[in-house]
Amino acid sequence: MITVHHLDNSRSQRVLWLLEELGLPYEIRAYKRDAQTMLAPPELKAVHLLGKSPVVTLDEPQGRITLAESGAIIEYFVEREGGKLRPAAGTPERLDYTYFLHYAEGSAMPLMVMKLIFSRIPKSPMPFFARPIARALSDKVQQTFLDPQIRTHLDFLEAHLGRHTWFAGEEFSAADIQMSFAVMAALVRGGSAGRHPRLQGFVQRIKDRAAYQRAIERGGPLQLLGG
Repeated sequence: MITVHHLDNSRSQRVLWLLEELGLPYEIRAYKRDAQTMLAPPELKAVHLLGKSPVVTLDEPQGRITLAESGAIIEYFVEREGGKLRPAAGTPERLDYTYFLHYAEGSAMPLMVMKLIFSRIPKSPMPFFARPIARALSDKVQQTFLDPQIRTHLDFLEAHLGRHTWFAGEEFSAADIQMSFAVMAALVRGGSAGRHPRLQGFVQRIKDRAAYQRAIERGGPLQLLGG
């Protein structure tokens, strides 16, 4: 049996969606974030020492397996199921598939996490005299680095979807599952305000998929924090 160790409002929602798209049975072990810190609970460290989600455990012929990292989990199950949701090798679509499978966590999400952290710094507990300094530092980093970078990435993704229906060509693939969280986070934290209609359309298309809706029904709604 496949067990998804699912943290609320996290990237593990993509794993539930992947398994629904592949038609694989699974169980959910749910975890709640700390209400103050918004961090994962310590119980997740009993599953994987980094204490992060997503983590998947499953029994295979070779024994008990623990999988972590969204991209690695996606690659494992896509390969296990004979290459479903993956373009054919040696095609331009396969190159895009591989690129966006890694781009989501390697290039896009670090910016999204930094945006969230720096936007929350002025609201964190601190001596009153330090608050203006913290706010000024946070604003400077966001205005001079994070916000321009996020806009550049949004423009890049918007242009790509101007040439393709999905991130790996004209057919839906697991790269779209991997990209979903990054795109949603970028639209929420990047202040897009309607300037990226193709990305908004991408989000609507994935939300219209029956497998996505089943994943949300089982795992709970996905509510991303703004920056």
